[in-house]
Amino acid sequence: MASTYIQARVHQMRYEAAGTLSVELRPLVVAEEFAQPVQAGAHIDLHLADGLIRSYSLINPGESHRYVVAVSLDPASRGGSRFVHEKLRVGQVIQISGPRNHFPLVETAPHSVLVAGGIGITPVLSMLRKLHALGRTAHLIYCASSRENAAFVPEIEAIAARAGGRVTVDWHFKDEKGERADLYSLLQGHAEGAHFYACGPLVFLASYEDSCQKLGLAHVHLERFAAAPLAAPRTPEVGYAVELRRTGKTVQVVAGTSLLDTLINAGMNPEYSCREGVCGACEVRVISGDVDHRDQILSEQDRMANKSMMICVSGCRSGNLVLDY
Repeated sequence: MASTYIQARVHQMRYEAAGTLSVELRPLVVAEEFAQPVQAGAHIDLHLADGLIRSYSLINPGESHRYVVAVSLDPASRGGSRFVHEKLRVGQVIQISGPRNHFPLVETAPHSVLVAGGIGITPVLSMLRKLHALGRTAHLIYCASSRENAAFVPEIEAIAARAGGRVTVDWHFKDEKGERADLYSLLQGHAEGAHFYACGPLVFLASYEDSCQKLGLAHVHLERFAAAPLAAPRTPEVGYAVELRRTGKTVQVVAGTSLLDTLINAGMNPEYSCREGVCGACEVRVISGDVDHRDQILSEQDRMANKSMMICVSGCRSGNLVLDY
């Protein structure tokens, strides 16, 4: 789905933990899309340099005058986190997208359990801040390699202290505990009807999903910062035609090629970021067609509704597609 892109100035940068920088961005001109309060769980795209686009979770729910993200320096960085840490500076102007939210918080849930692994604390912190502001009960499970590397610890401690028992925290720092967190045990014993949310590394999320399934938890949510391994290829293995209703064009997607690359090669300028089906930047409305969904964002209900697709990884099972593009 189309997003508005505007210019924003880096207003402030500060370390929240070893290797983690928060970046406050303030739009130069506020477009209508940017006038809405930030939702817990939402993220934006940062256009960094030389076509480099990266998605980062927003950590300031309820605000509309600024956008705050936190970026952990990844040793295996493909350029995004390294650019932020080494080249981005206060006063610079960059292009950002409007907020998108594929990890929404159910604010009316009777209880919320928030599970964070490492820098996965960013969308989780946003949820914790919102739940605290609403006076809701929440339990945070925060897992990190060490307290030094865990971002926002003082703020989380302050929230728990002010909440008067409504917010509780399980800290699990591997260097102190000597082992990884046992999520199966930590996820037990919560109130009936509780909603569970998690974000973190792929191995961490695999453990979370497995534990939730074994416990029979009904309301399970997660967000990935990278794509989980798939048994099937990420690009469909059959060719198909795509009618682009708004532009009046038809393109032919060759087997083994993504729809995103096909549009780019046809001289179009589709929005995209991750190329892995995890950020939602390339989401396009579907008018008709049998979509082969390969993303890791849409729920089963969303896929059955067949209203949108992520063109970086998804394609067509048979016949042709008609898109609102």
